[in-house]
Amino acid sequence: MTPKTIERNYRAARDRYAEFGVDTDRALRQLAAIRLSVHCWQGDDVGGFERSGALDGGIQATGNYPGKAGTPDELRSDLDLAFSLIPGRHRLNLHSIYAETGGKKIPRDELEPEHFEGWMSWAGRRKLGIDFNGTFFSHPMAASGFTLSSRDESVRRFWVRHARGCRRIAAAMGRKLGSPSVVNIWIPDGSKDMPADRRTPREILRKSLDEVFGERISPKLVLDAVEGKLFGIGSESYVVGSHDFYLGYAVANRKLLCLDSGHFHPTESVPDKISAVLSVLDEILLHVSRGVRWDSDHVVILSDEMRGIAEEVIWNGYLDRVHIGLDYFDASINRVAAWVIGARSALLAFLIALLAPAQKLRELEKAGDNTSRLALMEALKGLPFGAVWDYRCLAAGVPAGDGWMRQVKEYERSVLAARA
Repeated sequence: MTPKTIERNYRAARDRYAEFGVDTDRALRQLAAIRLSVHCWQGDDVGGFERSGALDGGIQATGNYPGKAGTPDELRSDLDLAFSLIPGRHRLNLHSIYAETGGKKIPRDELEPEHFEGWMSWAGRRKLGIDFNGTFFSHPMAASGFTLSSRDESVRRFWVRHARGCRRIAAAMGRKLGSPSVVNIWIPDGSKDMPADRRTPREILRKSLDEVFGERISPKLVLDAVEGKLFGIGSESYVVGSHDFYLGYAVANRKLLCLDSGHFHPTESVPDKISAVLSVLDEILLHVSRGVRWDSDHVVILSDEMRGIAEEVIWNGYLDRVHIGLDYFDASINRVAAWVIGARSALLAFLIALLAPAQKLRELEKAGDNTSRLALMEALKGLPFGAVWDYRCLAAGVPAGDGWMRQVKEYERSVLAARA
């Protein structure tokens, strides 16, 4: 599709939306301000550069598509291409196992900001912020299935030191890049079968978190988040850090609560939880994923749930209170394409939400005219949001439609094939 065709289609779409009282130019300006935190671990199947062993902690990447990144430079090269195909300026989400240690074996509880200097320099040149995560899985000290909630004091202390070190690393990132780093804590702790004592591990976890957060760091540098889960492989019967546990902890300690859209029962609505938790919390972290029957971390698509999440954030005016990250990993398809598909789908969902006459829908609801509300909601589904999205891509200098796949396929032929 030529730029002239995209512009013509956009003008027609703009007029059509105006009939519903929607200003598409304003919606596009709001969309341009949204910053997704793009997760590094899609590029190498959550492998990292520590090389400590196979994935564990309930994490599983399936597939063996050729061309997986094996070095920091390869991963950054892949990310460069992905970011160039996603409209807007976004962020990087980094795990601690992506440290660059110069070939030295540095224990996780001894990692320092210097081990992430390469990432900070790369992000600085591209004007990207970095968010950060401690890595509490795929490590001998996590072999028991318990980390911050371990009854073994030496194990618990190791992970407390790791978590505290990660906050200091993130503070250095926030200081250098001029943007606070969201530091998320997720641990795999739990039991395969029914425990006799659910209480003690949670009391230990609370103690550990208190110690981790005991070191005061300015929110201008670090924003702390805690993330719960329903179950995992190896923790089917009991998860120490459940949603209920972390909701209580976040409220009591004014931390961000992370809602991962793959971490709940399939019959639960993550969109519904957003306004529920933001009624008592100042800010939250969203990890946007796609579970298929379970927390399978499929690539994000324009699903009903993705649209529901976007609508809940946009229609309630929560954009300045919600930090949005991507969290999935698919090793069965081109990994760069997976980044681009997921990010573009998430952004398209937010655009569709921005293009809705939310105030009109609220007025109908307030008046008790639920018939007209439903009719309007259905009518909106037929409006030409695709033409507005293509125009956004054109304005951002990225290919519209699936035209970006040509660059990914060429990169696969010239770069990824050589790795295989």
